[in-house]
Amino acid sequence: MANRSDNMTELASAEIPKQAAKTTPKLSGGWPLLGQLPEFQKDPVAMLSRGWREHGDLYRFRLGPRDFALFTGPEAHDFYFRAPEEQLNAKAVYQFTVPIFGRGIAYDTTPEIMSEQLGFLFPALREASMRRYALIMFEETRQFADALGDNGEIDLPLALNELTVKIASRSLIGSEVRDQIDTGFADAYNDLQRGINILGFFFPNLPTSAHRSRDRARRKVAYLLSGIMKARRSRESNPDDFMQTLMNARYKDGRALTDDEITGLLLTALFAGQHTSAVLATWIGLELLQEPDYMERIRDETREVYGEAGTMSLDGLQRQPVMENAVRECERLHPPLILLVRKVLQPLQYRDHVVPAGTMAMVSPAVSHRLPHIFADPERFFPDRFAPPACEDKQHHYTLIGFGGGKHACMGKNFAIMQLKAIWTVLIDRFDFFREAEFPKPNYGTWVTGPKEPCLVRYRRRSQPSVFG
Repeated sequence: MANRSDNMTELASAEIPKQAAKTTPKLSGGWPLLGQLPEFQKDPVAMLSRGWREHGDLYRFRLGPRDFALFTGPEAHDFYFRAPEEQLNAKAVYQFTVPIFGRGIAYDTTPEIMSEQLGFLFPALREASMRRYALIMFEETRQFADALGDNGEIDLPLALNELTVKIASRSLIGSEVRDQIDTGFADAYNDLQRGINILGFFFPNLPTSAHRSRDRARRKVAYLLSGIMKARRSRESNPDDFMQTLMNARYKDGRALTDDEITGLLLTALFAGQHTSAVLATWIGLELLQEPDYMERIRDETREVYGEAGTMSLDGLQRQPVMENAVRECERLHPPLILLVRKVLQPLQYRDHVVPAGTMAMVSPAVSHRLPHIFADPERFFPDRFAPPACEDKQHHYTLIGFGGGKHACMGKNFAIMQLKAIWTVLIDRFDFFREAEFPKPNYGTWVTGPKEPCLVRYRRRSQPSVFG
């Protein structure tokens, strides 16, 4: 398989022989001028899945004036993620992040500087840091559970967004930010989140109300974080957190990071560790509510791993395959990002088809994760598909792409999975949950695809002794 992928990459980089070039097959249907845009707006996953059924692992379509190509399935993913940046480019696509992360950060700088900036993030992901984060996740979720009382009703997306903001801000930025959650930071951060939408993907500087709120929120977050940095410098304090790591960091030329650069990188880390996690946490809860027997297995595992310790740890979280398989199954069924996009800068050949320069090339976790020749009974929530003997994810390195792949794979994947496991381990240990409404449909109107809201869930404290009571 590896040799085949290498050969395909070499073909992508080489000059395309005229006799080998075939036009990529085109999705049927479409409107004059609009192409497949009306169908895409109604249900993008249904439309993209129809294209796979028609043409297989590569086809093209049009959304308004832009041409797109979708790569589907593990081998197509492998080709896509291996393609060199000069040919399949992310920076040309993700300009919508610039108003949020800031000028000169990530996709708004040179590849060399971006690589240095991403390098500054690595200390936040080392094992020593992850051990500290596990305790933070446990403490914050216990506080959240305590505040719920013995019974009541919550709107799951709203509640879990609030919880993950507290966890991620305390873990990835600093305790001062966590302490200011209720004094303006959370509201500003939520406005930044709402600034990531389908319209903003194509037109990030369009003067919409959401974009104006996004820009005001960015200025407010910068003001709050600059104030914290100023206070730290005046006290000459040196706490062990990611903000201080960035304050102490230097570029290769010896230059210190500006406050705005630090703010941008802190927001980059926060979005990586929180935004998609809150959505995925909601889907996990909704799926598990329908599977009481599987929840009992999670409780049994929790007692086995933590029964004597009574507290959570990184080592314990790594010994929870039953819980982790539920997380991975929700990543499969409900990937928060249904599309990953790159721009073709040079003609791209996959097998005997050519994708011309200027095309927007995509992979869709939401489509590829439900391929029936890869996953048995793909519409079913079945976490045991990842356990022996099935191990359906072991068929290929890129069977699951919920966290991306290649050079631009999500750096916060391990943090996110650990956070999701920690949250639902504590909540399932503490409560029984009930929901009488039908299972919600996805909300495709936002860039990160959660369920249509509200998602009201009733809860009741369990009568049995809990491990983390």
